[in-house]
Amino acid sequence: MNNTHYRIKEIFYTLQGEGAQAGRPAVFCRFSKCNLWNGRESGRAEAICDFCDTDFVGTDGQLGGIYSAAELINIVVGLWPHYGNDNEGTPYIVCTGGEPLLQLDSELIDSLHQARFEVAVETNGTLPAPDGLDWICVSPKANAKVVLTSCNELKLVYPQPLAMPEQFEHIDAQHFYLQPMADYRSEFIATDRSVHNLSANTTAQTLAYCLQHPKWKLSLQTHKLLGID
Repeated sequence: MNNTHYRIKEIFYTLQGEGAQAGRPAVFCRFSKCNLWNGRESGRAEAICDFCDTDFVGTDGQLGGIYSAAELINIVVGLWPHYGNDNEGTPYIVCTGGEPLLQLDSELIDSLHQARFEVAVETNGTLPAPDGLDWICVSPKANAKVVLTSCNELKLVYPQPLAMPEQFEHIDAQHFYLQPMADYRSEFIATDRSVHNLSANTTAQTLAYCLQHPKWKLSLQTHKLLGID
């Protein structure tokens, strides 16, 4: 184990709700901090990614804290049901954020592998990925240069006028997904009819694009539809 400590917003066990791994049980480890927004409403208007609906500030979430690799592994292992029973499938962890590649390194990935976890990352693609990742999901954002040009899945929030799908078709990916943009305010004013109309509108736009460009598949946030984390 290395001596690095990691700032973690929250750790929880649930189903992956999006993309190619949707429906798969996973431990989610949300790293604090992002390089495209400071996570505070006061900075949203100036952010490169101004539609984020995720709280990644600080370490005050479920099982959040500042951990060594050994401490983090102990928490993750403790969340996996029937850990060590090969008949229950391969343990799976999704490193997300914020932007996890600000902190996730090869040493932690190696430690997770030693604990028999398959390791995935969800990243905006603006930083190089460390060696050893088993699954890379890149979610590009407008006005942010993507340096990860090879991944398992590309998941583009749509529509982003300055980040349209054709700009990313050169990326070497097994799966190309479009995910309708959700209004970040919806969690706070879910009874506002305009929010629901906006969501329905972006979903219709995304569906239409996928039907016209069948290289792209529709990704829905099924965890929100199911009402789970």
